[in-house]
Amino acid sequence: MTPLWDQHACLPLQPDADVGYLTRFSRPGPTYVSVNVGYAPQTHADSTNLLAHFRSAISRRSDLTVVASLDEIDAAGERGQIAVGFDLDNVHRFVELGVRTMLPTYNHANAAGCGCLDATDTGLTAWGRRLVAEMNSAGMVPDGSHCSVRTGLDLCEVSTKPVIYSHSCMRAVWDHPRNITDDQARECARTGGVVGITGVGIFLGPNTPTLEAMTRHLEYAVDLVGIDHVGVSTDHSFDAADFLAEIRDHPDSFDDSYTRWGPIQWMAPEVFITLGAHLSRRGWGDSDIAAVLGGNFRRVAAASW
Repeated sequence: MTPLWDQHACLPLQPDADVGYLTRFSRPGPTYVSVNVGYAPQTHADSTNLLAHFRSAISRRSDLTVVASLDEIDAAGERGQIAVGFDLDNVHRFVELGVRTMLPTYNHANAAGCGCLDATDTGLTAWGRRLVAEMNSAGMVPDGSHCSVRTGLDLCEVSTKPVIYSHSCMRAVWDHPRNITDDQARECARTGGVVGITGVGIFLGPNTPTLEAMTRHLEYAVDLVGIDHVGVSTDHSFDAADFLAEIRDHPDSFDDSYTRWGPIQWMAPEVFITLGAHLSRRGWGDSDIAAVLGGNFRRVAAASW
């Protein structure tokens, strides 16, 4: 069975969150899900507490396991378990706790650089460049999703290891500020990285979280940068109600590109895990499907972790 690698999904960012939501990705074959443990509103302490809870809750289940290597992902698949890693914004200590991916910014500027919703884009700061170097050293993958165009390009310029866009669609297919430009995708590919087309309705089209919409972005990206540099993620929010309330209550953090089509819709995990069959019906070859569903992100992990 083709391995499936979801590079970004969101459990509720609460210390009593139910990790059992992740079993909705259950399928035959190895499955890896990278789970968010914090973004702009969370403090260092918040994320540390969430990591402790997620790791403890997963350790008590027989169907989930936290992994720290590719061999552990393979072993989990043989046992019928879903392999789980985490993504956040810290370095050596969080790598020790299982964090493997980091976004330097989230929508708006911070000490590291600019976000995708900023009107002024000055790219990575000097501190942000030092942060990327530290990530390269620690084995944490730099991620340009939610970053500004210039910040994303700068990530690719300064990183000595592959850069990814874990959950970003193509702006040429759907003009949304969270989507990436052709230049960003090309520079990502140049580093050996991967663009992860994601299943959020407002990033795929006018709130259209369908396999057909996802495939339009996938095929455009493959034509642009090649089959070796395209992957997938759901960005599925198991905390959808909380996130929609966050958007409602903090209009300064999100612009109308998040709200103009009504409440955001997400592709369900049960739909996402059928993507391979959908691509096969469209005439995709088995090796190309395997690359996009997980092989390409696995290659980045092998080069970086």
